[in-house]
Amino acid sequence: MNNGRDQSQVEPDADSSDPQKYTFYQRGERHFWRRIAAGFFVLVPLLATFLIIRLVFGYIDGIFRGDSGLLTRWIEGTPLDFPGVGVAFTIAMLYVIGLLVAAEAGRRAVSWQNTVLSKIPVVKSIYGVARQATDSLVSPTGHQLSRVVFIEWPREGFLAMGFITGHCPSPTKDGHDLLVVYIPTVPNPTSGNLAFVTEDKVVETKLTVEEAMKIVFSGGMVLPEHMSTHTPFDGVKSPGA
Repeated sequence: MNNGRDQSQVEPDADSSDPQKYTFYQRGERHFWRRIAAGFFVLVPLLATFLIIRLVFGYIDGIFRGDSGLLTRWIEGTPLDFPGVGVAFTIAMLYVIGLLVAAEAGRRAVSWQNTVLSKIPVVKSIYGVARQATDSLVSPTGHQLSRVVFIEWPREGFLAMGFITGHCPSPTKDGHDLLVVYIPTVPNPTSGNLAFVTEDKVVETKLTVEEAMKIVFSGGMVLPEHMSTHTPFDGVKSPGA
């Protein structure tokens, strides 16, 4: 009986007593999942780009061709009935409109259009906002997403990244103009918060708009190699300070 007990003590399960074998499986598992993650992060941007382009391409093309397309009755059964004709037609149409607007008659037509649409209830609100947004994109004097800054948000001690989209006079008696800072949400920058702050409350950065957008879309996983600021920031105290 003693021999049986001694044998059970000196002959444990091989799988649980072989640390080298366990380490081998552990390393193999880590290697496998790391390669899966690497492939995932390479493939996802490509798939996202492809799907977005395909969605936009298909939507525009579907407006002009297909069962209810605007050009279906004229191009169906002809050599012009091919995938992509809607995109080609849209590009050609935008070019022609650009030529017309560059002429004096075209500018007058646009001015008349703005006057008429700005007097129609409901329509004037939608058209006005859309026009201001597009004007800000082409304005050479606007701040349109040209500056990436940090501000204390949503409360003291926290920093948030934002884009300066404009400026406005101060509504108070101190006379200091305010900067309009758009703080995007992650990972969807089409929604966010709006802050009105004075110039001394923002921290200028060396980040480009493209780099900032990468940070937003990736949820902070993609950061520039050298994130730095132009001006020191004393608003946030370090732990233990």
